[in-house]
Amino acid sequence: MFSYRHGFHAGNHADVLKHIVLLATLDHYREKPAGFWFIDTHAGAGLYDLQGAWANKNSEYLGGIERVRSATNRPALVDRYVQAVQALNAGTDQHLYPGSPWMALQDFRGQDKLKLFELLGAETEVLSRNLGQITSAPRAIQVLHQDGFVGLKALLPPATRRAVVLIDPSYENKQDYRLVVTTIKEALIRFASGSYLIWYPCVNRLEPQQMIRHLRQLPDVQWLDIELTVSKPPTDSMGLFGSGMFLINPPYTLEASLKEVMPWLVRTLGLDSTARWQITSSAQPKQPHGHPHRQPPHRPSSLVQPKRWPIRPQKRSPAAK
Repeated sequence: MFSYRHGFHAGNHADVLKHIVLLATLDHYREKPAGFWFIDTHAGAGLYDLQGAWANKNSEYLGGIERVRSATNRPALVDRYVQAVQALNAGTDQHLYPGSPWMALQDFRGQDKLKLFELLGAETEVLSRNLGQITSAPRAIQVLHQDGFVGLKALLPPATRRAVVLIDPSYENKQDYRLVVTTIKEALIRFASGSYLIWYPCVNRLEPQQMIRHLRQLPDVQWLDIELTVSKPPTDSMGLFGSGMFLINPPYTLEASLKEVMPWLVRTLGLDSTARWQITSSAQPKQPHGHPHRQPPHRPSSLVQPKRWPIRPQKRSPAAK
């Protein structure tokens, strides 16, 4: 499914969705002067070279950030995302892509803190080296060579009582799906008011569907589930045909803003007529927003009616992220 090294997938359609939602959440937290923590349980290298060998193995960024960057009439949240990417590339030929830690450094304030977990030693070294370029507030940025699923517990609740937690594992090991649910349950016991953002893949496997079902069944939790698919599911169980973001305690304005963004993303990133978007919330768990409608055959559909994708027998374990 994925290679663990995110450099192979940097800037793809999944990153576009993830980082639009992440930036909107962080901007919402910055509306108040009080500081907050950004905690990334699977931080990666932080920066990625879109001209490098890894990124160009499959050139996934061409179907993601490059389509978005060249498109017109971008919604406000999409334009905010493009500006964040462009800010990193000032004076260059637009070949760098910021990972989630770098996105969190946009508009960084002295009262905020970054806690970044990364288990892979090589990625931790690269992340630390990249962040070493940030000298304005070095004590506010902490890189932890540790399993984020385990390390998150010790950080909650944060001293500020305000935090955005991004959980974005590779799902290389199918146990990651179970660990996400377990980690969230334990985190909510320690810090029920935090905003938790969980990225998940759309693949022909049972585990993502089971994980989302368990998350939706958490008691007394406000959640928002955002999903974007860009193509027809592949015939095997390995291909990524979309992704989703599951938010616990989302910004109250996010759902309405995304109603404008998601149809635009389908038109811009969709690869065939099966491309679709869906937003479901705890307030209306059985009624995704929008309604099915017909469009010309040459344009991707923005259907929002939930659809069960066929589950194919697993032939082998998925590759890492």
